[in-house]
Amino acid sequence: MKRRKFLKNSSAVTAGLISVPILASCQETKPEKSISTANSEGIKPIAICTWDFHNATAKAWKVLKDGGSSLDAIEQGVMIEEADVNNQTVGKGGRPDRDGNVTLDACIMDKDSNCGAVLCMQNIAHPISVARKVMEDTPHVMLAGKGAEQFAYEKGFEKTNLLTEQSKKEWLEWKKTSKYETIINIENHDTIGMLAIDKDGDIAGGCTTSGMSYKFAGRVGDSPIIGAGLFVDNEIGGATATGVGEEVVRTVGSFLIVELMRQGKSPQEACEEGVKRIMAKNKDREDFQIGFIAINKNGETGGYCIHPGFSYSMFTEEGQINHPSDSYLKA
Repeated sequence: MKRRKFLKNSSAVTAGLISVPILASCQETKPEKSISTANSEGIKPIAICTWDFHNATAKAWKVLKDGGSSLDAIEQGVMIEEADVNNQTVGKGGRPDRDGNVTLDACIMDKDSNCGAVLCMQNIAHPISVARKVMEDTPHVMLAGKGAEQFAYEKGFEKTNLLTEQSKKEWLEWKKTSKYETIINIENHDTIGMLAIDKDGDIAGGCTTSGMSYKFAGRVGDSPIIGAGLFVDNEIGGATATGVGEEVVRTVGSFLIVELMRQGKSPQEACEEGVKRIMAKNKDREDFQIGFIAINKNGETGGYCIHPGFSYSMFTEEGQINHPSDSYLKA
């Protein structure tokens, strides 16, 4: 049963009222000082993602090149990393929480400000696809824990053991000291956030992660939180984040960056301001990493981080490029 039909006919409409104002708020606000979109020549297929996940942007670009939607490009692009067991920060093979359970978070957002997310979900290899099902087939925005897992089974997803031998071995070694550290550009390299514009100029975004290594059971960061780890406004642009999610949540970072672009800032300027807002709330603290990327309606991009070492991958008709990001703190 499709989302709109469900909302119209089901007796569960009341339950959906929580999510409806959220979506409405995304749609009703008009830009006071929007970037210019009159020149459609600036709009062309493009995919960008956090870090150098070149296989992910290559897959997204193939979808876009073949005429696919930005939403399909996002889903299929990040699924590449979710399936890569050598990537221990996303999907199957992700590092577990301190109890040894791999829990996954993801969200997705389309051109119409529809969005879906799953939080702290176990045993499902592709949380981005479950998040899309939440968006399209329920009146809700977020499903968490066992509820998200059960929903996935009902939608035909298979139960999968997400803990690989490599991740299990490292977890058992960690338990000897149980020391929690956020190692710059290592433990915080924990997310793939992706943004895309298709041939029609429509923007979509997605974000997926296994979260911080050896986190407390039940911990959820910014990645599946609409407005924090990801935000898209098809009139303006989109932004997504990586790093210590608690700090991104505190400033609603991705929403902030899109709003700054609405006020006329470039993606680069908006990302820089987003990082500066976080650092203003963390005076004399330099022990964590945050990276933002953004794209506007004209296909202009930007990226900025706290510490050197962050980069973002971009794929256009000119080919694939990895962009090292400038940083708030210098080497």
